[in-house]
This record gives sequence, C-alpha cells and structure tokens, in this order.
Amino acid sequence: MTIESPDGDIIDCVHKRRQPALDHPLLKNHKIQKAPPEMPKRRSTAGKTNDDEDAATAAPAPAPSNGAEVAKGAWQAWHQNGTRCPRGTVPVRRSMVDDVLRAKSLFDFGKKRSPLGLARRPDAPDVVTGNGHEHAIAYTGSTQEVYGARATINVWDPSIEEVNEFSLSQIWVLSGSFDGSDLNSIEAGCQVSPELYGDSRPRLFTYWTSDSYQATGCYNLLCAGFVQTNSKVAIGAAISPVSSFSGSQFDITILIWKDPKLGNWWMGFGDNTLVGYWPAELFTHLADHATMVEWGGEVVNSRPDGGHTTTQMGSGRFAGEGFGKAAYFRNLEVVDADNSLSSVHGISTLAENTNCYDIQSSYSNEWGTYFYFGGPGKNPQCP
Repeated sequence: MTIESPDGDIIDCVHKRRQPALDHPLLKNHKIQKAPPEMPKRRSTAGKTNDDEDAATAAPAPAPSNGAEVAKGAWQAWHQNGTRCPRGTVPVRRSMVDDVLRAKSLFDFGKKRSPLGLARRPDAPDVVTGNGHEHAIAYTGSTQEVYGARATINVWDPSIEEVNEFSLSQIWVLSGSFDGSDLNSIEAGCQVSPELYGDSRPRLFTYWTSDSYQATGCYNLLCAGFVQTNSKVAIGAAISPVSSFSGSQFDITILIWKDPKLGNWWMGFGDNTLVGYWPAELFTHLADHATMVEWGGEVVNSRPDGGHTTTQMGSGRFAGEGFGKAAYFRNLEVVDADNSLSSVHGISTLAENTNCYDIQSSYSNEWGTYFYFGGPGKNPQCP
C-alpha cells in the first residue's frame, strides 16, 4: 500500500519482515521484538529543588504568557486524512532520486558529516565536532550509568540559509570515547534539512552510529539498523502543526530507553507510543549502558560569503525571550539501572557562541528541569 501525503511525501507501507533494518549483516538472524516487557517507571521527585541552578542565569518562567497557550502535541501530516498503514506493515518515507542527488555522494546520503577531531575541553560533551556544527545543549555528567532519557521538545520551523545546512532539536544518548573512533550515539528529535528532505518542514528523525559517525549508521531508515514496529508513525515524515510566535505552542515527547531484558534501545513518541528500537547488536559501548545524555539544538554553519549563517536554531529567538517566543525543552528525565525515570538535576549547559545561539536552564514543579534555547545566527553581535 502507498499513501500520498498532503505535503508531497510518499509513504510506502512495507511488511515488517521486509523493512530495511533486517538487511544489516549483524541482524541476519534477528527476531523482531514486538514490544518491550515494560516501560520505564516514573520515580517520585516530590520536594526536590534544583539547587545547582543560579537564579541570576535561570531561564524565564515556563508559565504561558503573551496570550500563548500550550496546545496538544504535534503529530504527523501524512495521515491527517485518516489513511494509515495496515497492521503488520511499517510506514517508510520513500526516497526520491532528487534526494540522493542533493547528497555529496551516494556514501554520504543519509549520513552526518564526520568529526574533524578538533580539540575539546576535557569536561565538555562530544559536540565540538567541526564541519561548522554549532550547539546550545544541556548535558549530564560523564561518570554515571544511564539507561535512557526523555524530554518534551517544542516544535518550530527554523529558516535555513543554505541547502547543505540544517537545524535540529534532539536527544543524544552516548557512550564510548569522545576523542576516538568508537563513540556510540543514539539520537532522536525534530529536524529541518533541505538537503536531506528537499523542503523546510520540521520532521521527526532518528540517527545512530557506533564509530563516531565514520561509516556506521544513518538518519531514519536510510540504512539498515533501526527496527520499526509501529504502523502509524513514519520516521522522516513532517510534524504538524508547528508553533507560532506569541501564538499556540506545539511539542513532541521523545523517550529512548534500554530494555533491561533483551538490551535493545527502544524509542517512544508522544504519549508512550512505541515506534521501534535500535538492536543491541549494532553497538559496542551502548550494548551495556550510556554514560552521557545531551538535550538541545544543533545547526550547521557553512559560513556562506565568509560570514556566519542566518540559519536559525529553535524559533530563531534567544533564550531570554521566554515562553511563546524562544524554543524550549521541558521535563528532562533520565532512566536509571532499575528502569525508573527521574527528573534530571545538576545539568550543565554549553553553547559555543552565545552571540549567535544561547541556552538558559531552570527548574519548576510543572516543567521539572527545562531550558529555553536558540537564536538567529548572524546578527550585529554575531557577524
């Protein structure tokens, strides 16, 4: 069955046993896991305060203001007319010839650019990867054992200056050597990438690598690896509706966690809708556990005409503008060894160039640990 989306996408309903994931040599005899034995349990955090936050630099209050309201979670455009894939199949967004031609090469199609091995601060997460990538993120320490992460992500449609640039808001689940070639990463969130998708719509995406983005892994289902189990969520499809300045705010919730029984890394979308999983066989370090989680935004700055790009991060507004104007992540949580979710406390934040993109974090009873982030890119302070 094939479904034509109102936004121009073509969704093919593929039998679950013929999906791209199972072409991976490590999954030759893989038996599809229908569902994890249990979802992560929420641990009570009553009475906790974010003692590590400096009130002078805390993010603006999360309470709705300026007439804006938090609307229900954003969903996907391709089944707005009620058409869905039949049971026993999974929706796969069709790649067109033009999609491949926009990539630098066939090998590069669907892959992130490899890191350049730039020097890093010893206490910083793996974000300073060169190739013009810039970030505004919150992250956990690198000494704990982590088994998953969750957050609710504000959905916007940031403008992109160059076709080969992108802007994304995502969760990273990481393990391995940040300065070597064995970094394992699982990523999911929303992304605007004209090069990858041929338009400027925000799209639900996933990514994985087991060798620091060198040869393994890819976006979405563009290579073998991620096993999809859901017939209603199409990875790589547009998210609709999106937030508007001083208007309704839309967000999506992403949950990534390790099934304690079989060791696969599952992804939940929205209200605990199971999308699929990254099999444990794909990884080395993540076959055991993660050591760091990151939440936040990333853009590619290709420095068009020698100056900073005008590609926006988040809503294109700085963190200090607050609700309804700046983009947010709320209810940051991690999964621990006993499969329990708890609010993150004592997070660190990082932005390479706060004149271009910045981040401010805080804590509230309603939003738990949260932050505003983003920026316009090029401006008088960011030439």
